[in-house]
Amino acid sequence: MELTTEFKQKVRTAVLAARANYEGADDAFAKTIGLNASVFSRFKSGELDRIISDSKYMEIARKYQVTLKDDNWRVVRTHVYEQLEDSLTFCKQFSKSMIFVDECDIGKTFCTKHILKSMKNAFYIDCSQFKTRQKFIRGLAKVVGVDNNGKFVDVKDNLKWALNNIVEPLVVLDEAGDLDYTAFLDIKELWNATENGCAWYMIGADGLQTKLDNGFKNKKVGFAEIISRFSDKIIKIVPTGKDDRTAFFSELIRNVADANTPHKEKVPQLVRQCVNNGRKLRHLNTLIKMAE
Repeated sequence: MELTTEFKQKVRTAVLAARANYEGADDAFAKTIGLNASVFSRFKSGELDRIISDSKYMEIARKYQVTLKDDNWRVVRTHVYEQLEDSLTFCKQFSKSMIFVDECDIGKTFCTKHILKSMKNAFYIDCSQFKTRQKFIRGLAKVVGVDNNGKFVDVKDNLKWALNNIVEPLVVLDEAGDLDYTAFLDIKELWNATENGCAWYMIGADGLQTKLDNGFKNKKVGFAEIISRFSDKIIKIVPTGKDDRTAFFSELIRNVADANTPHKEKVPQLVRQCVNNGRKLRHLNTLIKMAE
């Protein structure tokens, strides 16, 4: 696949937007996208060809959700979006920590990534891609802009130092339920080392809820402490009652459908197709794309 200049420019635009929200030095930011300082300087100044490989362009594009085709899916301020925005903003402002565990496919990840785009020094990691403690610590170090090579203990210590010396950092741990037990315990260690200096926000669905419940019930080392450090309360937004759930998902799907389909007359039908079959936003997206 040969990448066009237009696509490379889209990647550069996304990188520069991310750079504006990172208050560290250029060389530290360059580490977050796997470039050395000199290459990043040339890329930043506008050079696009023959300084970065196509595979590296695609890697950076995945990180910042840049696609070959324009994705016109509109962001909607749903109840999920507003809950995430309020709690993420609170955590960042006061260096606090929270856990948001709720059903899959309600827009948690999509909304979170959009919210973080406007936040300085906000670091997102998809834990499902970094399940072991080695991968998790090294992956998070790269996201923050710390050299993730070398001895594991040195990488971890440098990560702690960086998080304590960045202005109002926020670390978002998405899909946290996928972490191995030892990696999960490292969250407590990092929290302890950055108390009152770094905000932490953990996001997950059934897997995270099960991990927390089983760990707490079986008195596994670290779980009670983690829940305590993350403000004791697990945030949920989807109602449990049948009628309330139906009303919640009807409103969620209606709002997203109304913003994203040009065929407004079909919105009630889309809502029924999703809600009556227990389907959510991914299915809605598929239905709308099929109708285009």
